Amino acid sequence: MAVESPSGELNLGEIELRLKAALDACSKSFESGDLCKSDEAVAAVVNFLDSIVDPGNAAIDDAVAENALEEIHHYLSSASSNQTVVEALSLELPKVVVKFVALSDRCREIAESIIDHLVATCSPRDLLSILCEASDTQIRVSKSPSYFIPLLGGISKVFLSIQRRHLEQVKAALPAILEVLYACSLESDDEEKDNYQVLFSTAVGIGTSIQAICGKMVGRRKEELHAILGLYVLQNIALVSRSKHANIISSYCSLVLRFSELLPFCGFSFYGLIMGSDVSSAIDEVSKEDDNGLLACFSLAVNGAVLAVIWGYVNNEVAKATGDQLTAVLDKIRSNRSERWQVIGMLKPILSSIDYSWEIKYHCIDLLASIMDGTNTEEHNDDNDIDFSSFMPSLFTTLQAIQRIMIGASDASLRKKAFATLRKIISDLPSSHRFDMLKALITNSNSPSMIAILIDLVREEIIAERNQGTSSENCQDIHVEKRKGLFWSSYALDLVGLVLKPPKGGPPSLPEDSDPVLSALNLFRFILIMESTGKTNHTGVLTKSTLRMAYTEWLLPLRTLVAGVSAENEKDESELADHIFCALNPVQLVLYRCIELVEDNLKHSK
Repeated sequence: MAVESPSGELNLGEIELRLKAALDACSKSFESGDLCKSDEAVAAVVNFLDSIVDPGNAAIDDAVAENALEEIHHYLSSASSNQTVVEALSLELPKVVVKFVALSDRCREIAESIIDHLVATCSPRDLLSILCEASDTQIRVSKSPSYFIPLLGGISKVFLSIQRRHLEQVKAALPAILEVLYACSLESDDEEKDNYQVLFSTAVGIGTSIQAICGKMVGRRKEELHAILGLYVLQNIALVSRSKHANIISSYCSLVLRFSELLPFCGFSFYGLIMGSDVSSAIDEVSKEDDNGLLACFSLAVNGAVLAVIWGYVNNEVAKATGDQLTAVLDKIRSNRSERWQVIGMLKPILSSIDYSWEIKYHCIDLLASIMDGTNTEEHNDDNDIDFSSFMPSLFTTLQAIQRIMIGASDASLRKKAFATLRKIISDLPSSHRFDMLKALITNSNSPSMIAILIDLVREEIIAERNQGTSSENCQDIHVEKRKGLFWSSYALDLVGLVLKPPKGGPPSLPEDSDPVLSALNLFRFILIMESTGKTNHTGVLTKSTLRMAYTEWLLPLRTLVAGVSAENEKDESELADHIFCALNPVQLVLYRCIELVEDNLKHSK
């Protein structure tokens, strides 16, 4: 049967007649038992539908499309329909009818009815494979959520119709389901917001169907399906949280709530989620029988575990969904330093990833700040049991992620909260590790302003360490090791040298590095004044060799550089020149004061 484009040349009645003729030809070919003609007849129906939804250069007529779908639905649901023909058409119909769903709401309704009828009348096992294949085919054409709502809705219903080998069928279908959800989450835009929500609402329905299947199972296979469902829920929470839509919390809170209601069924708790133990247990359970690489589909489940807690922290209804007391969980973590640090590491992927909005990161920082609030940084009874070095890499990368938020966020309140949280985390470290952490952050930062901030934190630590040392001299019950520190020592001068005489050689770059240079000079000046007025030399800054080194290797080369840049800048009358002057002026003032202090101390040094 030759297929011609129906648009423009045929009216609705003619379209109906031609489609009926194609369907009648299908029935007759199957009644005759001629398999070759049967295949051709099915292909003719599919090609005719394709010609309607893709008429080349002509405009698609919504009325024609709706009429065609209604005719297909009428044929399938007719009592006189041949079930063999219906099953043969089911092999191809899902792929073609989903192409109609974006044309009109009516087209979507009819397409969903067609798929629902196939679900009710065809083999669940066969149809599950057909729907997954249709999803896989369509995702290569378009990532618009609207195309996949009928397909995933059909899969959700097919799951409930499966009579045997439930676990195997779920495991076979989830990769296609999650591929669709992952791809659509990357393409979320405001025009698709409603469809995006409906799509993930359908994903909740799939989770509910898997929950129902669990009730039919026992023993080891039931435990595995529980674990799979838990990972599926967490993967979806992570995908929903990646939406770029504005006001994501208010827009998707009800959706996350529905996902979260499945977590207790899987044996997940807020404590197990934020500590990572629930995800690890689920992954271990699934990995025992993971022959087809199913775990690869849950690549964001660890993120989803933390995000589930963040959503619970933001919204009371989500918090209640797990049946857990989040406040009690956070109190428990606050009281245990190693658990705090483990949670900090768990939050790192959310803070560092570009896939999550500033709104999500704000609440992540807020949760982290809440955990750090109320902790006692002076008394840690569990310190002897902690392997500090094992936590340092994770803490370091988390602090770097917080730095990037401080630099990149446009919201001043987020930048301020991020800085306060960074200070709290650094203060939670033992003094020796605190110094190493600040030094690592300074040496690995590419942001001059951030280096300046970190050097200012070093100065604060010197003051705190000096005050603690002074008070401990009059307090005999304080352990002697608490008087020792790395900040109020020669190590502080090493940090000054990193800025004033960079390891790569030469003086610092001005005016680009004006901020860190100013902070380093202020730190050097502060140490000089503190040691000379206190008649101490803990840092070694007052020794003659150190003074000469600072004078000849740091200060004089910097003076030459500043003078040269200033002279060159005076020739320029642009706005940029004004900015350069404003940046160099405070550097020049502090530099000259440092030179005076060094020269004065050199006169009195031995």
